[in-house]
Amino acid sequence: MASIPADGGNSKNDGGAPDRLDSHLHLWELGEGRYSWLQPSHGVLYNSFTAEQARETLLAAGVGQAVLVQADDTAADNDAMLAAAAAHDWIVGVVGWLPLEDPAASASLLERWGANPKFCGVRTLIHDDPRPDVLELAPVRETLGLLEKAGLAFDVPNAFPRHLGQAAGIARDFPELRVVVDHLGKPPRAAGDAAMAEWERQMRDVAALPNTVAKVSGLFEGGVDFSAAALSRTWDVALSAFGPQRLMFGGDWPVSLLGGSYAETVNVAADLIDSLSPAEAQAVWAGTARRVYGL
Repeated sequence: MASIPADGGNSKNDGGAPDRLDSHLHLWELGEGRYSWLQPSHGVLYNSFTAEQARETLLAAGVGQAVLVQADDTAADNDAMLAAAAAHDWIVGVVGWLPLEDPAASASLLERWGANPKFCGVRTLIHDDPRPDVLELAPVRETLGLLEKAGLAFDVPNAFPRHLGQAAGIARDFPELRVVVDHLGKPPRAAGDAAMAEWERQMRDVAALPNTVAKVSGLFEGGVDFSAAALSRTWDVALSAFGPQRLMFGGDWPVSLLGGSYAETVNVAADLIDSLSPAEAQAVWAGTARRVYGL
């Protein structure tokens, strides 16, 4: 079974500050029937967010590079992300979409997109799918086999409570596939101790597989304090389960704007990561993402 190798060093940028790479950034432009999940009820998110806006926002928070992650289950979203990556050197990777239930179409699209060195992973919005067993379907498993063979990572979004256990099964059944749990599986902090205990149990099951990693991202939850102190239990579980070499920072902009500014999101992450040694912190800030996505 493949394991995620340890980070090789504590890289710095030219200014001597930690090298920061955001492993989870979204871009979208409204219109043309795309991003159908976005509605006026989403408030600040119901806007277009461009690469130029993202660059300015990240630089102001001391983040130099980013990986774009799909926000729509369409080829058009992939094409837009890859075009942005081609135009902007700071976009170092793209986690795109594939039709998981159509292995033949996925194979064809992999020929189209897989040759692009910045196409580094695949994700679909399975949390919007009402079927609890979507990751166990035979065609989906066949497509995951294609990703394993192609050396691409597979991101699992918003996994708790329906898909976190399945993420462990995927990692077990596809030992050479790098499985990335987005947003630490969405810990249910607002739901109380019992729900958090079940999330912890499932996260530790996932972390027991050496080909899994998790993103410290998307941790804002409505009605619950968003601060390093409030996230201490979540962070302690993630750190003890995965270790810093299998955790990566993600800002989840612009979705993160629901919880505050991007700078506030980065500062909360920094408060958590500052408890680590310099080499461990560098793994979370950038090293893990570079290894897992092959950047």
